[in-house]
Amino acid sequence: MTVAVRSFAKINLGLYIGAARADGFHSLRTVYQTIALHDVIRVSVGRGRGIDISCEDPRVPLDSSNTCWRIAERVMKAVGGSGRVSIVIEKKLPVQGGMGAASSNAVATMFALERALKKPLTGAARLRIAAEVGSDLPLFVVGGTVLGVGRGEEVYPLADLPAIPMVVVTPEVGVSTPRAFADWDATENAGQRQEPAREQLTGPTGSDRLFEIGCVLSAWLSGYPNTGASAKGGSRAGKLLSDLVRTGIENDFERVVFPKYPELRDIKGELERAGSRYASLSGSGSTLYGLFRSRGEAARAASRLRKRGLPAVATSTLTRRKYWKQVAGR
Repeated sequence: MTVAVRSFAKINLGLYIGAARADGFHSLRTVYQTIALHDVIRVSVGRGRGIDISCEDPRVPLDSSNTCWRIAERVMKAVGGSGRVSIVIEKKLPVQGGMGAASSNAVATMFALERALKKPLTGAARLRIAAEVGSDLPLFVVGGTVLGVGRGEEVYPLADLPAIPMVVVTPEVGVSTPRAFADWDATENAGQRQEPAREQLTGPTGSDRLFEIGCVLSAWLSGYPNTGASAKGGSRAGKLLSDLVRTGIENDFERVVFPKYPELRDIKGELERAGSRYASLSGSGSTLYGLFRSRGEAARAASRLRKRGLPAVATSTLTRRKYWKQVAGR
């Protein structure tokens, strides 16, 4: 039996890069958010041994360097499974796009393999295996709105944001995350970063913008009177978008990616001119997104951007409940 699982993308609502750690990774703080765009992963287990991966996109590796391969090895060992694992990746999400596609593919492979073998893993085992394979895999074990710390693998589910209309632009540019980190380090070592930003990244201080946005999100979702939240979803979404702008939450990768890829900075400007209330690079890029107050605004903005030759699509963020409903196929 072949099991198919949707493999959803993510965006980052702010991403702060801290100092390099002893293990070579950087300390990060970010809010992950799953969105409705997805690949499809198909998994079957037959006679024999080993792992086989197929994908029509030539940029996707088909050997043990693929995260799907690495997670399949660990799942088979964890559940005591046997047989030859066949994985088919139907690619719609960009490669090296900052949307976590490879990581999401791997977690979808884990879910599909559990079902194909009829041997479910515990939640703790899923998180452990995901973290062993990559930094942003665990977020897809949780779904919805997720706080990521450490190197990004330490995840905490936040109170879920509602579905927010958005436009995603996926340029034909591949940004290497390791290269982006190297550029960040080179900039820091050259003393080009401003001291207030340095202080901001060293620990949880009163001026920590991610802490502030966390307070904004928590208060907004709780509907406290001082948030100005309305019972109407559209008004509440508009208030949240205003708060995102007010707190100045941003993606630090923009500081090193935009100078090398000025066309990406231009696309962010296009999103803002098209009416986005908040626009940002996702991860290290090259994907950019803009959040809108209504589906109609997002649809009109996507149409406008496509007329300018940009690969834009209107979609929405994906709540945890809807994420799991879609992943479970119900």
